Amino acid sequence: GAQAGRGFELQQPQDKVWVAAGETLNLACTMSGGGPPGAVRWLKGLGSGNKTVYEQKGSFPRVTRVVSESDTDFSIHIRDVRPEDAGTYYCVKFNKSLLGGDEVFQHGRGTVVSLHETALVPSMVAVAVVLCFLLLSFFIALCMYRRKRRGEVESQCLARPAATGSFLPIPLRCCAGSSGTPRFDFSCASIHHLCALLQQSSKEDNDIHYADLQPLPVAPQHSRSPSAACSEYASIRVAAQ
Repeated sequence: GAQAGRGFELQQPQDKVWVAAGETLNLACTMSGGGPPGAVRWLKGLGSGNKTVYEQKGSFPRVTRVVSESDTDFSIHIRDVRPEDAGTYYCVKFNKSLLGGDEVFQHGRGTVVSLHETALVPSMVAVAVVLCFLLLSFFIALCMYRRKRRGEVESQCLARPAATGSFLPIPLRCCAGSSGTPRFDFSCASIHHLCALLQQSSKEDNDIHYADLQPLPVAPQHSRSPSAACSEYASIRVAAQ
């Protein structure tokens, strides 16, 4: 027997398998190099507490061979998996002893089978979809809010010059003339000052629509002589866009 099994090799490639209740479990096991005479069985657990899941003789309603009557492929299917099917499965090659019994000749490294709830994956997918939808809605609302705020700020910036900066007061000296009509002093200094302010307003606002020259009310002339020095002031309001 030992000489017959010298080139024998048993391969059980699966380390761990997850399966849902009600599904079909696939367990792989292949052999090569011949071997001593003896059965091949699938056991759940090793030692005295093991349970035979499949062997070539016997009836196992939920278990079938992947390749029937094969001498090298002993992979199996377990249909309608149940919670009690969780555990470690071993593919075991037995050897006939001199006394007629079966001895373990070689076994695989074992495949750990674990079960997960069927509804777990769909529920996780649903939660992920809801979270993605909520995040997308939040970002859309944030973008709309920021766009609205930007529009309000731009509107305020456009309205501010019309409310506060449309008319720029320009001081202009006014000398007393007759009691009914004031006389404006258009001396070189006043004209130079007016031009400088108009140029500054034009640079800032790019366009001047009109200039409105309005004299201030004439002060009483009780103690003023006809040749009194300039003491009254007028204001030029420049409308700019």
